[in-house]
Amino acid sequence: MYYIMPTISVSEDVKLELLRFAAELQTKLGRRVDFDEAIKFLLRGRKGKNPRLLLEACTPIPGDTDAVLKELYEERRKDEERYSRYFGL
Repeated sequence: MYYIMPTISVSEDVKLELLRFAAELQTKLGRRVDFDEAIKFLLRGRKGKNPRLLLEACTPIPGDTDAVLKELYEERRKDEERYSRYFGL
């Protein structure tokens, strides 16, 4: 099936950033990713951002750094599992 797609103009530096992002996404997904899919991913990701959570995440946590690091790794593992379920990996 053949689709007619519009052309958009971006600067060379934006094109390179998008190429880098698409490459990262491709590595995470383990399959080929085109610019269209990378842009869709970026647009979906901007929904639901919460600046308060970012500020809270950047605030130092007093206490045992080993426990904090362990929690960080555990949460990252959960993120990867959700990511895999979302993209069917």
